This record gives sequence, C-alpha cells and structure tokens, in this order.
Amino acid sequence: MDNTILLDLITKKMPFGKYKNTLICDIPEHYLIWFKRKGFPEGKLGIWLESMYEIKLNGLTYLLDELRKRNL
Repeated sequence: MDNTILLDLITKKMPFGKYKNTLICDIPEHYLIWFKRKGFPEGKLGIWLESMYEIKLNGLTYLLDELRKRNL
C-alpha cells in the first residue's frame, strides 16, 4: 500500500453523506460494508474508502493509530 494513502486516511474527510466531515479513518465499519456492497465511488475517495474497508476487515487499524500519534 502506498504510504500517501495511509496519510490520506488519517487527514482527509468524507465529503458527503451521513458521515460528512468525518475523517476517513473514523468512518464506521458498517458504512464501509455498505459501500462494498453498493460500489465504492471512483477516484481517490473510492481508493481511500476501499483501503479503509480492507484495513478494518483485516484488523489493522492499530497501524493507523500509530501513524496518527506520529503526525499530531
């Protein structure tokens, strides 16, 4: 995975919907599952959401926690 994607996950916000203005890394898993079923948006947002889905699915959120601590 590209390091810039990981940085984007902890700094970029959801631009629309129920979780508008929520950091991508803080979007609940059930919302990501909904996108997985319906289809992720195109472009960077889709890449971020799908990456976050995979991170949560595989229990790797601790990696983002460490990255957040370093980038405060």
